[in-house]
This record gives sequence, structure tokens and C-alpha cells, in this order.
Amino acid sequence: MIPTLDPLAVVFLTLMIICAISVLSVRDLLTSVTIFGTFSFFSATYFAILGAVDVAFTEAAVGAAITTVFFVTAIFRTDRGAD
Repeated sequence: MIPTLDPLAVVFLTLMIICAISVLSVRDLLTSVTIFGTFSFFSATYFAILGAVDVAFTEAAVGAAITTVFFVTAIFRTDRGAD
């Protein structure tokens, strides 16, 4: 018996793959961090769809919120130099 995925889960997995490819192709750091935060949000939603609400909450708190704030703060506090 082959297990099937919920169509909504497939949508969020596809969005996560698109975000991962976008993060690698974008040249601006701030845009990359924003897309990374979006990836974390989609990941948290995917975990919630699977029924792992505790993992989804942790991913939303750490991945989408705290890590994104730390990265944006680090970008603004560093000197970008002569681009």
C-alpha cells in the first residue's frame, strides 16, 4: 500500500521548494532573509497539516520569528561596503 499525501500538504511542499530555490538565486541579503522567513512559515504550516502542532509552533516561533529578526538585525548592523 502506497501512502498518499494530502493535496494541501503537496501545495505547501511545493511552496517550500520554490522558496528554497528563490533563496539560492536572490543576490540581496535582505530579500533572501525575507524568503527564508516565508520558508519557515510554510514549513510550520506543513507541520500543522501533518498534525505535529508542537513542532509547527516551535518552527513558527524559532524559524519564522526569532531567526528572521536576528538575521535582519545582523544585516542592518553590518556595513555592506562599496557594492
